[in-house]
Amino acid sequence: MSEAAEKVQEEEIDLTGANQILDKFIDMQGALMPVLQEIQEHYGYIPEPCVHLTAERLNVYSSQIYGVLTFYSQFHLEPRGKYIVRVCMGTACHVKGAGRIADTLKERLGVGHAETTEDLKFTAEYVACIGACGMAPVIMVNDGTYGSLTVQKMDEVIAKYVAMD
Repeated sequence: MSEAAEKVQEEEIDLTGANQILDKFIDMQGALMPVLQEIQEHYGYIPEPCVHLTAERLNVYSSQIYGVLTFYSQFHLEPRGKYIVRVCMGTACHVKGAGRIADTLKERLGVGHAETTEDLKFTAEYVACIGACGMAPVIMVNDGTYGSLTVQKMDEVIAKYVAMD
């Protein structure tokens, strides 16, 4: 577990939001996926107390919920950063220097693939393909796409998001 996750888990999770979500789906068959999606949207990840609450309220085993959470890559069991930085590692990006871009991200933020900064501002992910091969190498920060990156341009993108808030 990351240090950021440990900090968040030390804090008590307010289950009011999870209970409100569960109230909407309580009598619906096959509600587990939409419940988990909404809980993650509310909290930014699926906190462990929410897994146990969901199991109790939907009358399923916690192990079944963990099976779903670990099967689908869309779900996250640890807190993630406000800014998700996805580095494309596809063939076109790889050939044009995605490794340097990933290294720059790690040097500047101190996090590699699937890691989150302690301040919960950034999470880095290395992905198979973003689908913008003509702009290689490419990253996405949340919904923003940045292409034709160099180390200098990468520094500018990082600086932009570091300065936010």
